[in-house]
Amino acid sequence: MKTLQNEKLTIQVSSHGAELCSLMAHGKEYLWQADPAFWKRHSPVLFPIVGGVWENEYRVDGTTYPLSQHGFARDMDFTLVKEEADEVQYELQSSDETLKKYPFQFKLQIGYKLIDDKVRVMWQVTNADDKDIWFQIGAHPAFYFPYYGTETDDRGFFGFDKQDINYIRLSEKGCADPTVHYQVPLEDGFLPLNTHTFDIDTFIIEDSQLKEVTLYDLQKQPVLGVQFDAPLVGLWSPPTKNAPFVCIEPWYGRCDRAHFTGDYKEKDWIQHLPVGGVFQASYDIKIY
Repeated sequence: MKTLQNEKLTIQVSSHGAELCSLMAHGKEYLWQADPAFWKRHSPVLFPIVGGVWENEYRVDGTTYPLSQHGFARDMDFTLVKEEADEVQYELQSSDETLKKYPFQFKLQIGYKLIDDKVRVMWQVTNADDKDIWFQIGAHPAFYFPYYGTETDDRGFFGFDKQDINYIRLSEKGCADPTVHYQVPLEDGFLPLNTHTFDIDTFIIEDSQLKEVTLYDLQKQPVLGVQFDAPLVGLWSPPTKNAPFVCIEPWYGRCDRAHFTGDYKEKDWIQHLPVGGVFQASYDIKIY
């Protein structure tokens, strides 16, 4: 575990999954501490898929491969390749183990940098193969609700940088139905967060509708914000569990549409890299 600290923030990052495991500010913890009674992770990086593939298998050039939800990177040990006072970077390279699940040679780098009151999370995917590769990558940070108690079902609010927002839902076996769109049910510009908000499971917001999601307390004071350029963002808390946290998840990809059995490169929201190509992306977590 590596620790970075400045005058406003302290974070801890594990080499296992290159996962952000703690985010401290104002003397308190903002990042979910992985109680397995609700969810055993903090902020896993999703690669080479986001969400699930239909029936937990997918096809590349006629060969079928098994792959569980969110891919394998979150469960692998990364190598520390850079360590400075305000930044760490980790690396995972393809191996015989990964090739059994994902038939592409790659190099995945994940970094964290403190910038005043923000944590910048940085991703880089390099095509290390002699052919084109395809992949998805996404974030899954979980943050404590501003309020969690028994005297009310209310937990806080989400605010957005746009007011007219539509989303799609999961339909079967962890896969989505992108043909039906729903309106995010805003009230006075906010999405109320309570014990029933996530009865639908995940809000999957596509098409670059949003660039920022802000978590507010019950008095509608900002607590933290996630800022991103990703084309999708997922909003999730475990359905029916009354969990103490909520996730704000910038994604470059999402789960399969239900019953999808095409080639991996035909998957919705797939990312493509030519030989020698490099993909770079980042998002910020801002503490108020």
